Amino acid sequence: MAGTARLTRDDHAQVLAAVARAETDTDGEIVTIVTERSDSYHDAALHYAIAAMLIVLALAAINPLAIETWLSGFTAGWDDAPDPRLLLGVILAAQALVFLIVRFALAYMPLRMALVPKATRARRVRRRAIQYFKVGAERRTTARVGILLYLSRDERMAEIVADEAIHRAVPAERWGDAMAALVAETRSGKPGAGMAAAVERIGAILSETFPKTAGDRNELPDRLIEL
Repeated sequence: MAGTARLTRDDHAQVLAAVARAETDTDGEIVTIVTERSDSYHDAALHYAIAAMLIVLALAAINPLAIETWLSGFTAGWDDAPDPRLLLGVILAAQALVFLIVRFALAYMPLRMALVPKATRARRVRRRAIQYFKVGAERRTTARVGILLYLSRDERMAEIVADEAIHRAVPAERWGDAMAALVAETRSGKPGAGMAAAVERIGAILSETFPKTAGDRNELPDRLIEL
């Protein structure tokens, strides 16, 4: 997804209507959640800062003469060699400076997100989706037919997590059309339309596998949850 706009009141209404329509033909219960991001990635920023600090040490080890030459400029060449303690102090100071520069630079979230590997972002989004599913949908329906559609805006990633009965009856690849619809609309800056389109396709699959029965009742909220 190239970008994910914030959701408006109309987006919320569009998703709510889509969930209500989808659930008219199925016992399945669809929960929709949108969040700004799935993780703060403080550990990634720290890892980059430590790596930069170690690079300083590596450069000093590769070419210590450059540091000695630089330090000798302060003594006008009168000393044969700088004090080793001074050399070590300069290296430690350079490491500390570089660490702080990188750490503070990565306090800027767009830069931090750009540097986090895609695989790491995907794992964190999946983990957070499962956490929300366990809290908001898992085993919250009598027939174990809850399903979560989750969109994480900053990571520009989405997940679908299903309850026991759905997971057993529907292969994971069948949700591909729903994810494709979500991505296509969200890339155009219409996340509400994307969520609604995905809900429509999820509902179509659920209506085939878990058609509406006479005793079905609405057990989970239809509204879009924005965190």
